[in-house]
Amino acid sequence: MEKLIFIGGEAGQGIAKSAEVLGKSFTRQGYYVFNYREYGSLIRGGINFNIIKVSDEPVFSHEWKAEYFLALTSRVLNEFKNLKRGISISAGVKGADFVVDTEKILKELGAPRIVANSVLLGALYKAMKLNLEPLLEVMDEEFGKVAEINKRAARKGYEVYEGRTIELFKPRSKNPKYFISGSQAIALGALASGIDLYIAYPMTPATPVLHILAGMQKEHGIKVFQPENEIAVVNAALGASYAGAITMVGTSGGGFALMSEALSLQGCSEIPLVVYLAMRTGPSTGVPTYTGQSDLRFALHAGHGEFPRVVLAPGDPKEAFERTMEAFYLAYKYRVLSIILADKHVAESTFSFDSLPNPRVHPGRFLVEAGEGYKSYEITSNGISPRAAPGRHGIVRATSYEHDEEGYTVEDSESIKRMVEKRLRKGESLKKEIMSLEPIKVYGSGENVIISWGSTKGAIVDALKKLPDYKFIQIYYLEPFPADLVREELEGAKRIIAVENSATCMIADLIRQHTGIEVEKKIVKYDGRPFSSEEILEGVRR
Repeated sequence: MEKLIFIGGEAGQGIAKSAEVLGKSFTRQGYYVFNYREYGSLIRGGINFNIIKVSDEPVFSHEWKAEYFLALTSRVLNEFKNLKRGISISAGVKGADFVVDTEKILKELGAPRIVANSVLLGALYKAMKLNLEPLLEVMDEEFGKVAEINKRAARKGYEVYEGRTIELFKPRSKNPKYFISGSQAIALGALASGIDLYIAYPMTPATPVLHILAGMQKEHGIKVFQPENEIAVVNAALGASYAGAITMVGTSGGGFALMSEALSLQGCSEIPLVVYLAMRTGPSTGVPTYTGQSDLRFALHAGHGEFPRVVLAPGDPKEAFERTMEAFYLAYKYRVLSIILADKHVAESTFSFDSLPNPRVHPGRFLVEAGEGYKSYEITSNGISPRAAPGRHGIVRATSYEHDEEGYTVEDSESIKRMVEKRLRKGESLKKEIMSLEPIKVYGSGENVIISWGSTKGAIVDALKKLPDYKFIQIYYLEPFPADLVREELEGAKRIIAVENSATCMIADLIRQHTGIEVEKKIVKYDGRPFSSEEILEGVRR
C-alpha cells in the first residue's frame, strides 16, 4: 500500500524543510518513504514542490499524483491540480477542498509567514487520522530555537481542520528507518573513508556535500575549503593528496570541465584523487537545478592522454555510502583518479532504509616510508608504484612531465613506452579488483532485460513489481567496465531495453563498445525530470 503527498509553494517558503520533517515523522513510525524535490534557480518566487511517497514496503521513486495535496499559493493549486487524486488543503487559497486561514492563525500566534507550513502539516495529520506526536517530536529536533512556535502552529492546524479524511494505512513494522539523501550518504562515506580535506566551489547539485561536511569539521577533525574557482579546487586537492592527506573534491558539469587539465596531471603524476561529479541538465549552464545523466561520456574521457581511472555510479544513498568508500579505496591503493558519478536526483532526493551497508573495503592512505633507494614511479608487475608522502626521509617526486622511475623528465622513446605501459597495467589490476566489489547487480529473473545505471534504478526497481517477465541489470562500474558479467546476463535475453536520463542513451553505446551486443530498444527522458515507475512501465509497454 502507498499514498502520495504533494506540498508546493514558492522558493523561500520552506517547502524542502517541511517535506524533510514530514518524511522523518513517517519513517520514525515505521513507514518507508521516498521524497522527491523539484525547485527552480531562484532564491525567492517561482514554484518549488516535493512529492512524498509513503509505503508499507521499500520504495525508491515518486509518481505524478497525490492523495494529499498541500498548496501554499494559488499558482501551485492551479498549475498542479491535475496531480490531485484525493484531498487538497491550502494556506488561505480559494479552490482547495479545505482552506486553512493561516493568516489568522499566524497573527494569533505572533508567528512569521514561513510557519504557515507547519499549520498545513498539522492539518494534513488530521486528514490522515494520525496522532500528531511523531510530527511534533521531529519538529523539536529539526527547528531548534523556533521549534516551539512551529509545534504550536501544527497543533492549531490539527485543531482547525474539519475537512474530508483519507486514513493512512498502518505500517507493517514500527521499527524506525534511516531517512537519508544521496548528498548525506556521500558525505558519510567520505568520513568513513578517513577524509582529511574536502575542497569545492559551490555548484548545484554538488553543493549540499560541501555544506554537510563544513558543518562536521569540528566534530570530526576535518577541514573544508572553498577556493576561488574549480581550477584552484582540483590543483589544491592534488597538492594536499601529494602531501599525504586523504582528499576529495566536488563539482558539477561546468566545474568538472575546468578541472579536466588537472585530471591529466593526476594521470601523469599518479597522485590519488577522488572527484564527486553531480550531474545536472546541460549543456553549458543548462538547467542548473534539474537532473540528467548526459555527462557519462565526459566522465569516462575527460582529460588528455591515456591513463586509467575509476568511474562508479550509485543508484541510491545506500549505494552512495558504500561506493564512495570504494572510490577512496581504489584511488589511494592504485594511485588513480576515482570519479563518483551521481546526479541531482540521487543527491537531493531522500530515501528510507532499514539499515546501512557494511562496507566491502577499508580505505586508507596506502603509504610507505621513502627510505634509501625509494623511487616515486617504480616499475612493477601490477603497475602500482609504492607511494610515499614527502617528509623526513628520502625524496618524493611528483611531475606533469613524462618521467623515469625516480621522477626525472625523459623524452627517449624506450622510457616513454615503459612508463605508459606501467600506468596501463594499473588499469588491468583494477579490472580484477572490481570483480570482488559487485560491479553489477541483477534484480528479478525474467527472460527480458532492462539495463541501466545510476539514478534510474529507483523507478525501474519499483516498476519491476509489475513486470514479472523482466529482470533488471544495474551497472555500478562504468570504468573499468565489467564486460564479461554484462555479456553473460544479456546473451540469450529475449528482449533488451536500455534506460537513461539522456537524449542519446549513452549506456547502449557503452554496452556495444565493450560487449559487441547491440541494444536497439531504449527508453530515454531528457526534460530535466527523473523517471517515475509509471513512465518506465509505459516505456516497456510501448
